Amino acid sequence: MLELEHFNYGWVTPVLAYVISVIGSVLGLRCAVHGRASSRPAGWLIAAAVALGGAGIWVMHFTAMLGFSIHSVTISYDVPMTLLSAVVAIVVVWLGLSIVVRGGRETISLPLGGTITGLGVATMHYMGMFAMKSDAKVSYATIPVVASILIAVVAATAALWFMLHIRGRLTTIGAALIMGVAVCGMHYVGMAAMRAEHSGHHSATPAGVDPLELLTPLITVVTLVLAMLIMMVGVAEFDERAVVAATPTPVPVRERNGAVASVHNPDVAEDGRLLQRQRNRK
Repeated sequence: MLELEHFNYGWVTPVLAYVISVIGSVLGLRCAVHGRASSRPAGWLIAAAVALGGAGIWVMHFTAMLGFSIHSVTISYDVPMTLLSAVVAIVVVWLGLSIVVRGGRETISLPLGGTITGLGVATMHYMGMFAMKSDAKVSYATIPVVASILIAVVAATAALWFMLHIRGRLTTIGAALIMGVAVCGMHYVGMAAMRAEHSGHHSATPAGVDPLELLTPLITVVTLVLAMLIMMVGVAEFDERAVVAATPTPVPVRERNGAVASVHNPDVAEDGRLLQRQRNRK
């Protein structure tokens, strides 16, 4: 049995992976907030899926994998399979979000969306592991694999619940911190299932690309995508604050019976009375 190292660079890769997962989760949650408030949420749902599925889950996975090594074994990555795993992560998060946002009854849509998304995230993880090429024979212990899948389903369901209910910025950050722990936990539990041993034949250079060779294009793409998402969310929230600031503050208006009603201005108060009279006639 070969020795596996999950923290080849110490705590740098797990901490960086967690930070990236939290950033992706924050952006995903804020996109979901704006999607719920929008009359056309499709664009925001896609943005939330890219943020959470792409950055919060897949980039976290790949970053954590940079710290993984097998003693005396050269590791490379199958690029098409690695990219396909990223697509899977984004699509399953989008699918889960679409189900819970448009699915009607939350008691049905949330477990359904969470299960589909969680199974998809677990699939993404093991696709990423399958994309890892070496001359070692790799196998997986059943119990940690099952545990990682259950964690993925629970974490996905919790993430979708947060996306349905979280609104404030402070609560968004708190939820993102929890989501980061769940995503990283799923990854490292899944990694704990891995076993490696000599395959009996050795190839000097396994087919694929060295993980460090993927680092520069990965950083470039992730930086651009995150910058675009941050700009989208920033502009939307700036407009939101501008609308709130432009809304007149309530002015107390004393009614005939002595009660105090709160309206924005006298004209609005009169409009409100007219609207109430029309409703009474109906």
